[in-house]
Amino acid sequence: MTTSPNIDDTPPSDMTTTEYRFGVGQALIGAQMLFVAFGALVLVPLLTGLDPSVALFTAGLGTLIFQITTRGQVPVFLASSFAFIAPIIYGVQTWGLAATTGGLAAAGLLYVALSFAIRIFGAGFLHKILPPVVVGPVIMVIGLSLAPVAVNMATGVAGDAQIVPKGIALTLALIALGATMITAILGRGIMRVVPIIVGVIAGYVAALVIGMMTGESLINTAPMADAAWFALPNFVRPEFNLAAILFILPVAIAPAIEHFGDIMAISSVTKRDYMEKPGIQNTMLGDGLATTAAGLLGGPPNTTYSEVTGAVTLTRAFNPAIMTWAAIFAIALSFVGKLSGALASIPMPVMGGIMILLFGMVTVVGLSVVAKLGDRLVEARNMVIVSTVLIIGLGGLTLSFGEGFTLAGIGLSGVTGLVLNLILPRAKEEA
Repeated sequence: MTTSPNIDDTPPSDMTTTEYRFGVGQALIGAQMLFVAFGALVLVPLLTGLDPSVALFTAGLGTLIFQITTRGQVPVFLASSFAFIAPIIYGVQTWGLAATTGGLAAAGLLYVALSFAIRIFGAGFLHKILPPVVVGPVIMVIGLSLAPVAVNMATGVAGDAQIVPKGIALTLALIALGATMITAILGRGIMRVVPIIVGVIAGYVAALVIGMMTGESLINTAPMADAAWFALPNFVRPEFNLAAILFILPVAIAPAIEHFGDIMAISSVTKRDYMEKPGIQNTMLGDGLATTAAGLLGGPPNTTYSEVTGAVTLTRAFNPAIMTWAAIFAIALSFVGKLSGALASIPMPVMGGIMILLFGMVTVVGLSVVAKLGDRLVEARNMVIVSTVLIIGLGGLTLSFGEGFTLAGIGLSGVTGLVLNLILPRAKEEA
């Protein structure tokens, strides 16, 4: 999620041109942009059991697809979406990895359909059927439904087993969480947009030190030692299971609205109206095709990264070719087997500590969307929609429709909000 950064009104200089120029200078800045995105990019596959190398590959591929679709006009980087973490975990447990990735590919096609609907009806129609009263609580459900995952990881629990002693696990989680918080609040320059990487490094070093002091084996180095330097990512051939597809599709509602905010934010930074040129219909199409490609290869859905938008703001590097280089570097790194092995060695409590903050921040983003209602939040119609969406999304309600098809959690809450917004009567002055 993004909000428009505060910037001055100075028009872009030659150094901050938005024209597509591909050169060595852009390559160096592109590597920096990938560094900014890297922590969040690999976090989703590490949490959901997907291959981080595939996520790197599909992030690079998705960014290139987006640039082709938008004719290289928008300086954004696409990578793993947090909105799909809970659905991926549930989908893998229920239908398996192949069927889940098929559902993720279908979610991308929903974005494609929305892009064509925007061409026909205009961008306003999406805000009419998915206003803040629907999108806000759905985003809150996404963040809050992941709270148990973060707490279990931070306390060293996997399933019903205590993998890491609770005291040690909490210590590692607090160190990682504290380092992430301090970097996000007090960091300056490029450090301010890489708090996840700082938190992981701090937690990893703490695990090494505590392991030597206590004799506990906190870091499993076997994946890194066994990995080859060059290895193909573990691509997955998707299966198209109707139940999995119908479960995951409603989850795409919130990221679709998020896309508008991301494009508006980068427009504010560069002083170019990307909503008009290349047009929100084309940026949505690029996002959808990128997500579909990711699902077809076994990667997490893509979304435009606010971290990278923040880095663009700091560096004033507006040239879209920079993101081309970032995409190329991501694809190249996906073939480094040792990198995937190193990521697999990160202790679980370290990731849990960072997740406590990040999943909470997702919830706060949902709150900020609901806050746009202002005094209208206490109107009966809005209170009914928000409260119903939250309780259904968090209460564990599951509805079955025929054999093998169920709606639950985020998907069910999204459909509920959409239907209630369409059928509930409005006050006369609002209508």
